[in-house]
Amino acid sequence: MDVGEGAVQEIEPQKKEKEPTEDEKRRQKIAPGTLMKAVVRPGGGDATPSDNYQVVYHYTVRTLDGVVVESSRSEYGGKGIPIRHVLGKSKMIVGLLEGIPTMLKGEIAMFKMKPQVHYGEDDCPVVAPSSFPKDDELHFEIEMIDFFKAKVISDDLGVVKKVITEGQGWECPREPYEVKAWICAKTGDGKVIVTRTQGEPFFFNFGKSEVPKGLEMGIGTMTREEKAVIYVTSQYLTTSPFLPAVEGLEEVHFEVELVHFIQVRDMLGDGRLIKRRIRDGKGEFPMDCPLQDSLLRVHYKGMLQNEEKTIFFDTRVDNHGQPLEFCSGEGLVPEGFEMCVRLMVPEEIALVTCPPDYAYDKFPRPANVPEGAHIQWEIELLGFEMPKDWTGLNFQTIMEEAEKIRNTGNRLFKERKFELAKAKYDKVLREFNHVNPQDDEEGKIFSNTRNLLHLNVAACYLKMGECRKSIETCNKVCPWTLVL
Repeated sequence: MDVGEGAVQEIEPQKKEKEPTEDEKRRQKIAPGTLMKAVVRPGGGDATPSDNYQVVYHYTVRTLDGVVVESSRSEYGGKGIPIRHVLGKSKMIVGLLEGIPTMLKGEIAMFKMKPQVHYGEDDCPVVAPSSFPKDDELHFEIEMIDFFKAKVISDDLGVVKKVITEGQGWECPREPYEVKAWICAKTGDGKVIVTRTQGEPFFFNFGKSEVPKGLEMGIGTMTREEKAVIYVTSQYLTTSPFLPAVEGLEEVHFEVELVHFIQVRDMLGDGRLIKRRIRDGKGEFPMDCPLQDSLLRVHYKGMLQNEEKTIFFDTRVDNHGQPLEFCSGEGLVPEGFEMCVRLMVPEEIALVTCPPDYAYDKFPRPANVPEGAHIQWEIELLGFEMPKDWTGLNFQTIMEEAEKIRNTGNRLFKERKFELAKAKYDKVLREFNHVNPQDDEEGKIFSNTRNLLHLNVAACYLKMGECRKSIETCNKVCPWTLVL
């Protein structure tokens, strides 16, 4: 098609409309006159529930001549326990899907429903009892008790959380953390079953089945000092020291205040190297941890894991009160010690339980530590300094810093700490990606140093056994050598 001068028109891309949900499709099919509402008692405020809100309500279903068909209320033969649904997630009759989002808190409304908007709907996802008059026009009386933004914890809605007071920070407890919480357990109709809200908070080890499964799942989404109600249905009410009797309970509402939790880390995943935080530090985990190689300052007390907890070294006593200062990533302390310190924040105190192979069996052993000894360290991270940023440094300074790190790598290689050595060489090579020599002389120096580093890395791979050929064979046929 020819376009004349001045006739060019910008064509805006069409926005793709969001595909309606199944519930929205069902609500669109409601025909005029099939669903009518009358307010029996006005509610309060102007907020109404929407998708992802949990609604809590009583209902009574009557025929048009007033005969009660079904009810949640005890006076009409129900269990006396309000119904809980999460809008947009629970299976509901379409009349309630449309009607409940119009209600205010405390409101009582009467919904007059034709069969096609209750259980007579085609492909209704909710099955009515066999005796239910699903082909009749009915009145549904609904009392909206409460609604709130819900945290759905299990996909089947067996565990749902209501946040009462937001907590502090972002970290949540998980296995094998130690947790302290005030907890009150109530039935769905409000009767108290168990309460631990006085004296000492309830203490439990996360992941050890010491509280019901659903309660633990809910607490696993909480932060320090958060207050919440966790709604747990029967399939998640496992027996535990906190709630030993669960038979006959259809659901329990746990009112929880998360007082505190202690970070406990299984560093190796086999229970041998455990870091237990015994005093919180300053900063957020892991953003404020010395994860990168850094200059660290710590006080520590080393103890044998015997009955007497024999102390073999204490920096405050045996080091003239001075802290230990060392650079991480250089093999200057036992491996288990360094692994745990890297996951600490400043001013944190941690108790580390360490097996021999991560303590002194592979590290110069103090005279008063026997071979094969299991160790405990009580470590306080006083602070740390991050490695120097090379941005803005001149070429000569950069090469001096690179040579210092390479020399450290060479020392580690000679000590047969090949993985640590390789990490040092790799660090310089990464930094070299941002270095631009300015003349031929700088280019020659830079190229020679980079080639040496690549040879160093190759030698580390060989020594770590990552070459398919044996080290002996490689030494015969491969010209790579470590240039020290």
